[in-house]
Amino acid sequence: MIAGTLARYFGLRFFNAVLAVFVGAMSLVAMIDFLEMLRRTGDMADVSTLLVAKITIFRLLFVTERIIPFAVLVGAMACYLNLSRRLELVVARSAGISAWQFITPALVIALLIGTVATTIYNPMSAILRERSVRLEESVFNAEGVQGSGGSFWVRQRGDDGQAIISAKASRRQGIELGGVSIFRYDDAGHFRDRIEAKGAELQAGYWRLDGVRIHASGTPPAELDTYRFKTNLTPEQVRESFATPETVPFWQLSYYIQLAENAGLAASAYRLQYYQLLVQPFYFASMVLLAAAVSLRFFRFGGITKMFLGGLTGGFFLFVVAKITGDMSKAGLMPPLAAAVLPAAFGSVTGLVTLLYQEDG
Repeated sequence: MIAGTLARYFGLRFFNAVLAVFVGAMSLVAMIDFLEMLRRTGDMADVSTLLVAKITIFRLLFVTERIIPFAVLVGAMACYLNLSRRLELVVARSAGISAWQFITPALVIALLIGTVATTIYNPMSAILRERSVRLEESVFNAEGVQGSGGSFWVRQRGDDGQAIISAKASRRQGIELGGVSIFRYDDAGHFRDRIEAKGAELQAGYWRLDGVRIHASGTPPAELDTYRFKTNLTPEQVRESFATPETVPFWQLSYYIQLAENAGLAASAYRLQYYQLLVQPFYFASMVLLAAAVSLRFFRFGGITKMFLGGLTGGFFLFVVAKITGDMSKAGLMPPLAAAVLPAAFGSVTGLVTLLYQEDG
């Protein structure tokens, strides 16, 4: 009965600490993003503060999704250091409760947080980010046609030559584009003209361009409301070039993987994202083990700053490992499943071995 009561108590303390850290970080991110959006829209008279706040709120879940693992890490360290400072861990040990018994509740809660983050938080963040992109385009494209220099690129070949398509924004996984620039070349590779459009939507066999301006050498720019630009690109090919796996909701990733494989395209990026979300609960649990490894020392022994910095360094190292393995997987140098599992396994083994050495010698 004592063990069960202490488990609930330690679990509640851990959850409250993680929630406090996450809410604090989310509030800071929201304030910074809101001020930055106000700065960008300061010269636009028709943009209200309410609209800026709406864009910020829609972007918030997507931006803060990467903060959750560090909130678990910092929350766990703060929880155990506070329990140690108040000698509650000493009392628990004297009552015959081992370190493994008051770490287990945090592990269970971390697994639950990871499950919720994967199945609920991630789909919500992807959907709201899509809406934020639409609002941003309605604000920033209202001033006129965007120029070239977008961050999304794809090349297509046709009977009349080739074209390079650039876009500043992508929606619906590349089916709708914003800030579009198209550079057209003839069969010999000579530049023909440049088409700029506020937006583009992929239809069957063509791109429907809106707010078009055509620039050709020796002639003044021609402006059109709409324009059909012939294309042989399929939705699957467009998704491969314009979509980012991070913007696909978890429940739709398997569908996109199947589409890409049926079209003969590489689906390693989608598979990596899918496996990373599946492994995410265990990744959070590894953060708890790392935090426990550096924060269960008696508070009166000192060295608290070093322990806290050591925990943060370990969490950052795991983040770097996840980034490196992810890049290797996208480059085809590592299987996606191995790239997703390795950071969580490495963190868990490191924390577990350290705890075994500290607690059991």
